[in-house]
Amino acid sequence: MSSSPKKKKPLEKPQFLSPKHTYSTVTDKISSIVLDGKIHPGWLLGLGISFSVLMVLMTALTWLVIRGVGIWGINIPVGWGFAIINFVWWIGIGHAGTLISAILLLLRQEWRTSINRFAEAMTLFAVSCAGVFPLIHVGRIYKAYWLFPYPNTMGLWPQFRSPLMWDVFAVSTYATVSLLFWYVGLIPDLATLRDRSTKKIPRIIYGIFSMGWRGSARHWFRYETAYLLLAGIATPLVISVHTIVGLDFAASIIPGWHTTIFPPYFVAGAIFAGFAMVLVLAIPLRKFYGLEDFITIKHMDNMAKIILATGLLVSYGYMMECFGAWYSGSRYEQFMILNRMYGPYAPFYWALIFCNVLTPQVFWLKKCRTNQVVLFVVSIIVSIGMWLERFVIVVISLHRDFLPSSWGMYWGTKWDWATFIGTMGLFFTLLFLFIRVLPMIAISEMQVLAQETKEEHEEKSKDH
Repeated sequence: MSSSPKKKKPLEKPQFLSPKHTYSTVTDKISSIVLDGKIHPGWLLGLGISFSVLMVLMTALTWLVIRGVGIWGINIPVGWGFAIINFVWWIGIGHAGTLISAILLLLRQEWRTSINRFAEAMTLFAVSCAGVFPLIHVGRIYKAYWLFPYPNTMGLWPQFRSPLMWDVFAVSTYATVSLLFWYVGLIPDLATLRDRSTKKIPRIIYGIFSMGWRGSARHWFRYETAYLLLAGIATPLVISVHTIVGLDFAASIIPGWHTTIFPPYFVAGAIFAGFAMVLVLAIPLRKFYGLEDFITIKHMDNMAKIILATGLLVSYGYMMECFGAWYSGSRYEQFMILNRMYGPYAPFYWALIFCNVLTPQVFWLKKCRTNQVVLFVVSIIVSIGMWLERFVIVVISLHRDFLPSSWGMYWGTKWDWATFIGTMGLFFTLLFLFIRVLPMIAISEMQVLAQETKEEHEEKSKDH
């Protein structure tokens, strides 16, 4: 006699917030970080270190204006050095914020709620750092405005066929939409801070920027409509910006750059690097501010899965570069790949493979995806690996071109390193100021999540 088939147990919806939280507890916890008058020593120390590093950037830029780009290590044949490497690296980091906010919003993913705000802020700060490099790379910073097509009596226009121009329009559009998206999402929270602030000046400032928000049904309708529209606009921008950056290389005829895999490979790499940076920031923040209830292990688990998936896409890109070189039959392409593997910069290439291909494989194991130490270490390694990737693409492809008589080596000078490290100071200074004056987690969205979680918990209790 055949036994009746067992009914499958329905999958339980994962919870991203404890059911003990209510509207008021969520609001109290997040807003108190901003409105609390106490300045934590840890925050002050972090800001002090970041600001000191920012001064390194200011020093490097000042010396650059005085002496010109000759202080860098660029030469012939490596005319693009740290400036373009760091530009692409920072742009990539900036992608995760918009991805988390816009794409996950359109896909109705609840887990974005706890991390979208500081990820969006991270986008803006990373794009600010990225924007420094094209400006200083033109040599004469005071004439950088020539890149914009402004009306002038000389009848001169920018060269629209130049990849530099593509970057100007792609990055400025992306930065503008990201800023609008971030600001619109902040409006209800600014009103909350306005209403809870006990000091006059902060209340006035928050009141101005909250634009008269009162939380009426009309306000919510218009807010949600605008937020969704901006998410719809921002989503293709995530793809387009790094596609343009990829095309900067692919449009040339340099072996190692002239490949159609670059645009999608750059987009995957950007998401890979961006999520790694989100984890690097989220893990200390949740510990330092006691936000374990809001940024849960499940959030970490999901981000680790995305890093694993995008890491596999990036690995596929590396394989396709090798396959393309072999399949093209071009001896220059084949030499370029062999030069990467066995040339004078080979340690950089194999370090890149270790960081971006091998290390993320630990995320196949759940105990690694839920271990904060492992997550933090792997995220740091991935961030280093993505910088190495740009170094390999830029430097190794250029230092040995078609003519052996023009070959040469490239190494960054102390001013190259000072500029790069200084932009990290800019990034973290802006980040520390942000977490002090604005809510790093979206209060209004967490309130909705708290209500939904509570209702689901009550329904489950009734069923039992």
